[in-house]
Amino acid sequence: MDYIILLHSLFFTLAFADKESQKKTQNLSANKASHKRLKRDWIWNQMHIKEEIDAPLPHHVGKITSSVRNNNAKYIIEGEYANTIFKVEETSGDVYAFERLDREKKAEYELTALIIDRRNNQSLEPPSKFIIKVYDINDNVPVFVQKVFNGSVPEMSPVGTSVTKVTAVDADDPTVSGHATVSYQVIKGDEYFTIDDSGVIFTTRPDLDRETQSTYEIIVKAKDAPGTSGDSSTATVVITLSDINDNFPVFKHSSFHFKVPENISVGGEVGRVKVEDVDEPQHRNTKYSFVRGDYRDTFEIVANPYTNEGIIRPKKPLDFEKVAEYRFDIEATDPTVDLRYFKSGGSRSISTVTIEVTDVDEPPVFTKLPYEFKVMENDAEVRTLGSVWAHDPDAAKRKIRFIRRKASPNGDYIRVSDTGIIQLPKPLDREFSSSYNITVAAQEVLEDGRLSDRESHAHVHVIVGDENDNAPELVYPEEPRVCENAAPGKVIVRISATDKDELSPRGFFKFSLATEDSNFSLIENYDNTANITVKYGQFNRELAKIHYLPVIISDNGVPELSSTNTLVISVCKCNEKGNFTFCEERAKQVGVSIQALVAIFICIFTIIVLFAVLAMLLLLRKRHKKDLSGLGRSVAEIHEQLVRYDEEGGGEMDTTSYDVSVLNSVRRNGGKAEAAPSPYAQVQKPPGTMTSGAGEMESMIEEKKSEADNDRDLLPYDTLHIYGYEGAESIAESLSSLQSGSSDSDVDYDFLNDWGPRFKMLAELYGSEPSEDFVY
Repeated sequence: MDYIILLHSLFFTLAFADKESQKKTQNLSANKASHKRLKRDWIWNQMHIKEEIDAPLPHHVGKITSSVRNNNAKYIIEGEYANTIFKVEETSGDVYAFERLDREKKAEYELTALIIDRRNNQSLEPPSKFIIKVYDINDNVPVFVQKVFNGSVPEMSPVGTSVTKVTAVDADDPTVSGHATVSYQVIKGDEYFTIDDSGVIFTTRPDLDRETQSTYEIIVKAKDAPGTSGDSSTATVVITLSDINDNFPVFKHSSFHFKVPENISVGGEVGRVKVEDVDEPQHRNTKYSFVRGDYRDTFEIVANPYTNEGIIRPKKPLDFEKVAEYRFDIEATDPTVDLRYFKSGGSRSISTVTIEVTDVDEPPVFTKLPYEFKVMENDAEVRTLGSVWAHDPDAAKRKIRFIRRKASPNGDYIRVSDTGIIQLPKPLDREFSSSYNITVAAQEVLEDGRLSDRESHAHVHVIVGDENDNAPELVYPEEPRVCENAAPGKVIVRISATDKDELSPRGFFKFSLATEDSNFSLIENYDNTANITVKYGQFNRELAKIHYLPVIISDNGVPELSSTNTLVISVCKCNEKGNFTFCEERAKQVGVSIQALVAIFICIFTIIVLFAVLAMLLLLRKRHKKDLSGLGRSVAEIHEQLVRYDEEGGGEMDTTSYDVSVLNSVRRNGGKAEAAPSPYAQVQKPPGTMTSGAGEMESMIEEKKSEADNDRDLLPYDTLHIYGYEGAESIAESLSSLQSGSSDSDVDYDFLNDWGPRFKMLAELYGSEPSEDFVY
């Protein structure tokens, strides 16, 4: 008990002490506050003003008040609209509006209030911002955001289907109840559509048909329900009905008639049937089919996706001689039509089609395509492989003639007779070509024997069977080499073979050495290859540096063929690692084909014949010169040589055609030259007896000169008009010796020495000054 009383006393003591402490703290704080400046506050009521007030200006807005107590205090306001729209009474703080306000233009204004000492314009309080709100009155009519709205809805839509939404805006304050509430109403077209308070337009009928009327134009009114004036605005809504596939196609005609030649190609166009589908193109999916008639295997009808027409095409060749006319019924339908909106009427349309086939002159028709024949190569007994056959499909049934058009490979390897027999002019070689192809043309023989210009073609394929007629050949490796100190069993090279014939089904090639007397051995790999190895080792380069190893290769064919091939192996020096260090370079083998040898032989033979002909010509020319030199010349011939020296020849070197020695012989002999018929035109001689000797020659020349001078109709026998001009292209100008004596040319003719022996005489004549006059 004493313990409890002690605790209770202690508790009250502590509580009392704490209370005294709090009182001291409060007194101390109060003393400190008495020395601190008291804070002043701006005091004003909530400022607001209604828009469009009818009372006279200015309109009282409110009052700004400060707790400052100073007789010199002055109120002012600052801001964008201060002292224009809003002004303050500087002593009382009343704020006035000097214009009628429109909330739809500006709903609130922000200004700044200041209180200053009018004596020094010092601020008595910090500036404070305040807002003036403009209260709304319901003074605006709802206005549509656009004058024309557009909407779309599928045709045949059920009642209540949403079409589009229109919007009208009221400029009044939406936070004020009833000020911005808009109501809508359809005032034109309400028998088809309606509108709710949110502006959504709905259908009111389920039978809106695009094919009957595709567009509707309705007028919608927007009204401010509790508006003061009750005015409203209107807008136009254009509603388009979108198409759905609710109509079946219908043939435009109950029957169609077409004419087509019998040679129309398979898949060609016979004609087009047309249907009418009132739906839009994207919903026209017409399908055509045969209803009655047995020709669905002959024709097909395909719908054109762009025009919706039915295109009739033949599926096989037409034949006028077999069927001249086709008649069948077709139907048109659309499987994608929505049957929920199907209108009254048939779901399909039927029309009759008649196709008249006209006769044309058709080319021959082969009875079998393609043709294939087989023959063994090198078979000399087979001359005929078979035949091709074609007939005239027309009623005329003309005869057919066959002609070969193309061949592969090109050449006269396979022939075709007029009757179509495939012939072999010579045995075929499979190694040249394993197959031969020709194109055979068939043409009709007309009544007059001519061939028709219309022809058909057949492909003939000849397969050549293989005969084992080629021995295998060694595929030569690249320079086989072996070290002179190679160990036994060392593989030198791996060899392989090839065969122009087909590979024998009995196995691979067989390899063997023609002789065992060598330092080489052969090991078969049984994969058409074999290894050449060292047999004993230690080759002696002093005895042989190159070894020629004959290898026999057989092909296991029927009959079995073999060939002996020489493998050239070089023995080389090697280092300790077995690397080749020195090998003799082998002479390269140059092969010449038979065709090249024949060409070389023909060239050599041609050259020999040319040389023989030239030798004979030279021999005949020398003999002819000798015969001419042995003949006597008459005075008349001498005369002719003089007077006919007006033709161009070889110049001074041409002494064979004009032999002056005859003149000299006449002078020496003093007699009459032997008379001989002149090869030139005869010149009339003057009457009198001709004497021999120089006097006679002189008198004869004088007489002829006199005749030439007195005969006005005869051209003078003058050589100057021939040799006086060599042509404009000659760099040596005139080379005539007749004018050389009187020429004053300064041309240096030493270049004639560079023109060869044929111009040696000219070089001697013109190259230097002559020491004496030349006598001709």
